[in-house]
This record gives sequence, C-alpha cells and structure tokens, in this order.
Amino acid sequence: MSQKSSPFNQPLDVAFHAALHHLETLDSYPVGATVSLQEMRDKLQKPLIQEGMPADEVLRELVRDTYGGVLRNPGGRFFAWAIGGVVPEALGADWLTSTWDQNAALYATGPAAAVVEEVAGGWLKELLGIAESATFAFVSGCQMAHATCLASARHALLEERGWDVERKGLWGAQAIRVVTSNRHGSIDRALRLLGMGTDCVIDLPLNENEQAVPEELARILANDPGAPTVVLLQAGDLNTGSFDDYRALIPIAKRFGAWVQIDGAFGLWAGASPQYKHLLAGVGAADSWATDGHKWLNVPYDSGYAFVARPVAHRAAMSHRASYLVHDEDARDQIDYTPEWSRRARGFATYAAIRQFGRAGIAELVNGCCDHARALVEGLGQLPGADVAWKPRLNQGLVRFLNPAAGSNELDHDCFTDEVIQRVVRGGEAFFMGTSWRGRRAMRVSVLSWQTSNHDVERAIAAVRKALAASTKAP
Repeated sequence: MSQKSSPFNQPLDVAFHAALHHLETLDSYPVGATVSLQEMRDKLQKPLIQEGMPADEVLRELVRDTYGGVLRNPGGRFFAWAIGGVVPEALGADWLTSTWDQNAALYATGPAAAVVEEVAGGWLKELLGIAESATFAFVSGCQMAHATCLASARHALLEERGWDVERKGLWGAQAIRVVTSNRHGSIDRALRLLGMGTDCVIDLPLNENEQAVPEELARILANDPGAPTVVLLQAGDLNTGSFDDYRALIPIAKRFGAWVQIDGAFGLWAGASPQYKHLLAGVGAADSWATDGHKWLNVPYDSGYAFVARPVAHRAAMSHRASYLVHDEDARDQIDYTPEWSRRARGFATYAAIRQFGRAGIAELVNGCCDHARALVEGLGQLPGADVAWKPRLNQGLVRFLNPAAGSNELDHDCFTDEVIQRVVRGGEAFFMGTSWRGRRAMRVSVLSWQTSNHDVERAIAAVRKALAASTKAP
C-alpha cells in the first residue's frame, strides 16, 4: 500500500528553495527595493478568491509577487538604521519554532520552550554583565522591553508611596517623571502605552560627547526630590553610539530614590566584548535594562530582552492567575514576566545563536562590526567633499557630504547629503539612511551584521564614490 504524501511536503519544499535562493544571492543582488510602491500594490492587490489555491502554488506566487520588494538586509552591505542579520543556526531554530508552534506562555503549554528560555536568559545575563539575581523577559523588541521595565518601575515607585497601580490604575496616583538621556522614540511609545504620557519626560542636557551631564541630573532631581522618578540612561545612542557615564549618574539617581533604566538596544552588547565592556562601567547598578537580539546577536525578528534587578516588582507588574491555567511550582512560567499572553517561543533562536557563537564568538562579532564601522567611516571620509561628523567609538558613525557649488550653505549641504544617500540606495550596491543630528543632515553608518566583510566595506565606499561623482555632474 502506498503511503499518503504529507500535505507539508510541497509547500515546505517551495519555501526552502526560495529561502536558500534569497540567502545565497545576498551578495550579488541589489540591497534595497527595486520596485515602486505602485508596482508592489499592482502585483499583490488581488481580489479575495472564493475557492482556495494549492499550498505550493500560493507560496510560488508569493515569492514571485514580492520579488523586488524584499530588502536584503541580512547581507553584509546593509548599514541603515540598526538592523542585524541572521545567523544560520538561529534561522534554523526559528523555522523549528514555527513548526513546533508552542504557546510560550506557561511551562505547561510548552515545557521545552520554557526551559530553553530559562537557560538562554541566564546566558544573556552572564554575557551582558547583569546580576544573576535579575529577572528577564523575552519580548518582541526593545520597545516592549522598555514597556516591561517601565511597568516594573511604575509598580515599585508607586508601591513605595502606598499606591497599588495594578488594581487602581493611574487615576489618582502621584505622577511619575521620566528624566531621559538621548531619548529614542520607542521610549515615547512605551510611555504612551503605559498611560504615563510623554509630558512626563524631561530631557537631560548633553555634553560634547553626547553624554548626560551629571550636574544637570542632580539639579533636575533636586527641584522636586520627593517625586517618583525614572532616570533613563543611554547605552549606545542611535546616531553616535555614545554611552552615558553610569558611575557618575547612577549614584545621583539613587540618592533621590529614582529607578534607573538603561536603553541598550544594541549598545548593551558591548558588555560581551572585553575590548568594549569598559564603555558600560557601572551599568550593573541600574534597576533595569533593555536590549535586542535581532540587532547584534543576529537572530531573526522579533527578539528583544528585558532585565529587571527587582524581581518582586517585575513579577507584580506582569503576573496573572486564572483557574484554568496550570502552574508548576518549580518551573518558570513566562507569563509571570512578559506583557504578552499567547506568544512565540523566541528562546529557541536565542539559545541556538549563543550556542553557535559561544562567548568568544559573540565578542569577535562585536569587535568585527566595530572594526568595519571605523574602516567604512574613515574610507568615506577620504572621498572628495565628505565630512566625518562622528567617528565611530563603537559601531555607529555619521558622514556628511558638502555641496561643491560655490556659495553653498548648510541647507545646500543637507540637501546634497540626502541626494547622495538616495543615489547610493538606488544603485543597489549598499544601503544607508540619513538622520538629523545637531541640526544638520548626515548619513548614518550602522554595522551590526555578522556577514559584513572587508570586501563589503570596499564595495560600499566605491558606491558612495560613484554617487558623489554622479551628484556633482547632475545639473
């Protein structure tokens, strides 16, 4: 008797070959999109069909119709925003995560997922220099890591003042102020989600090194010493990769009873490198830390991590009990620490990536990206008309391009910089994006992919050289 073929065979075979083609051509295809928004819509906006289609045909059509609209950011020539690549073991584990389809809310709904997350969380704390006693959460990204940490802070600060925020909400509670350094937009969104609003934010003045000024922090806190306060410090600014002086700032915050939160979306990974961990000196005295795995650890989206030094506050802000849930006295139930209920078992990819790299491999990854960032910015700085606005101290740098026309002003330089960036992106050899920094436009250089090589750096410099030449000749 012939055995019936599995319904998964054909669709997974199509997916496998399409995935392999994408990954094996990262080095030879344009990095950015090659079709317009309208072209993408024309291909994908189909009528809702009455009858279904064969699974393999659906996937072939999807691969065909999305062609040209998928960025090749897992490769070595993507330097925009702060997006990492994906290492093979983590990708394989992520495929298995979808296949196993575990609900990673409780140990009971996915025993292996719960234990893998428990182990990987311990590894992360060891790698990043966070106390073993801290609790952790695997979340979708740094924004939800901030939301998790800030919810823990909200609980602790208001409990100290006799207010049960989980039961009573914020109406009637004393307002919490959030004093921030180099604030990222994800923090604003987290504050809005938590009902705290953005009017509670006070931005700290920065010095020439893009660091919060300790005297200013002391002055702000002293203005209202009894106010419940979160001091949110930076570990790796989006534009410059700068780090605050934690040894100076955290003791000031603690003197006023503030909760200290660290925004370390990618910069916290400097702690995994003996060469760069000095940038984080004193950061272990904070109360909570947020970082991403889909940046420097190079695991697939979505992967963020929250760490909280006060386990009681963390659990009180997140935990829930219901009669139909099954809790194990010895096991770690993820729902006690994460803002999500039904959730993907993100721990598998992190576990696999750390096992693949090991401690030495992660340090080498961090060091290599920093080396490439410096080489790229220094190489760009040698091009005619290029102006290095910020030389990388970690993996982030800034370069401006000066308009060669006589009498050009700052606005002309801003427009010229954006024009050069767009020419590079359209050329397909490399992918950069612009930013506004200190009132001027600049091209950000962000290196986070394990695949970036010396050859990729050379190709990117050549692409910018070509774009500069074309922009100079353009009427």
